Amino acid sequence: MPLLLKNARVVTADSDAVCDILIDGETIAAIGRNLTGPADTEVLDCTGKTIVPGGIDPHVHLEMPFMGTFSSDTYETGTRAALHGGTTTVIDFILQKQGNSLRAAFEEWSGRATGNAVGDYSFHMAVTDFNPSTKEEIKDMIAEGITSFKTFMAYKGALMIDDAQMVGLMQEVKQHGGLVTAHATNGDMIDTLIAQHRAQGKLTPLYHYLSQPEVTEAEASGRFADIANYTGVNAYIVHLTCEGALNQVRRATERNQRVLVETCIQYLLLDASLYEDEANGAKVVMSPPLREKKDQATLWAGLNQGLVNVVGTDHCPFMWAQKLMGKDDFSKIPNGHPAIEHRMELLFSEGVNKGKITLNKFVEVTSTNAAKIFGMFPRKGTISIGADADLVVFDPNKKHTISAATHHMNCDYSAYEGWELTGKIDTVLLRGKVAVAAGEAKVAKGYGQFIKRGKTNF
Repeated sequence: MPLLLKNARVVTADSDAVCDILIDGETIAAIGRNLTGPADTEVLDCTGKTIVPGGIDPHVHLEMPFMGTFSSDTYETGTRAALHGGTTTVIDFILQKQGNSLRAAFEEWSGRATGNAVGDYSFHMAVTDFNPSTKEEIKDMIAEGITSFKTFMAYKGALMIDDAQMVGLMQEVKQHGGLVTAHATNGDMIDTLIAQHRAQGKLTPLYHYLSQPEVTEAEASGRFADIANYTGVNAYIVHLTCEGALNQVRRATERNQRVLVETCIQYLLLDASLYEDEANGAKVVMSPPLREKKDQATLWAGLNQGLVNVVGTDHCPFMWAQKLMGKDDFSKIPNGHPAIEHRMELLFSEGVNKGKITLNKFVEVTSTNAAKIFGMFPRKGTISIGADADLVVFDPNKKHTISAATHHMNCDYSAYEGWELTGKIDTVLLRGKVAVAAGEAKVAKGYGQFIKRGKTNF
């Protein structure tokens, strides 16, 4: 049955107008004023509401194995929570096991997601063991629609690759037109600082933060940019947090290099003072850690300067009982926090409503730029004829309060507990179907599709 959305303020990355949207099947059929549809068309009056493209979160970790446990959101619970928050597509990270093939990792992660995801999803491939066999698989992964490859510059012995492997991976990915992303922190320096703090009996969550000072991220970001510049590969830094790291990106622009940058909602809104709370600091232990107020100012400015292109979440939740694995030693606290559900409402309330970014910029950094960078545009990330009808209907004036008691993520706490926001998601459509309405999910597990991605178009 066709669906007609009437009288909404429709906002994309480069437009803003009151109009109607006609949906036929899974895609947008028409956009204009005073539209009508066939006789059986369902009409949804959106007067006073704002419609934006469905959000794309390019940095999530669902059912991820880490530190002897798994992140607590499954593909079902995580993508459902994402839909409640206006995010219609997520990109998760496949983690290659050292010594195993990329294909084996792809099959393992696909087995978790297929038939379980409620919202649409895709994958990045994290390469943790680049060798002659792995090299041969790069072109095959790109043919499968996995066109981005993550590298870790930390977590030695588990995920980290060295600079020689980095160069080889970049050269191969460059040859086939893909993108290389990096967790850009200096793992050797961090490991040394962790060992020093533990030896001194400094074991509270504060020392997680103090083991990853700004220089560890700035140095690695600069090194990643330099290697990417040498190889000529498309480069993207995930979860950038601080002034020092963004200054390395600024430096790269002086030689006419483009380094794409993602930050995450927590780095814009939360700061390192939370680690001083010994009882609750573990809730916000993540890597890189939360930073200082001056870094928040830098990141907001970076969004408006076009240096920061995407706001994701690095959603990697653990239940409180899992976090307590590190109650006596910060280095044993599973890293990550829940955010997939609140990214868009937080950024709307704290960014758009407080005048830090425009509504067009909001659409850019929550949807359109990710779609272009990760090869899904114009199918995803915009409101245009022929695009997937992934749409978010916002009530821009409705106030609501975040609480673990009411969120849909499989996590028993929230870093934003008690935050009052202005701007509430009313209705979410995924490929033409109402996925969330009045706070209730209307699609079941298995509705989510794997999105085969193309190459960067940004």
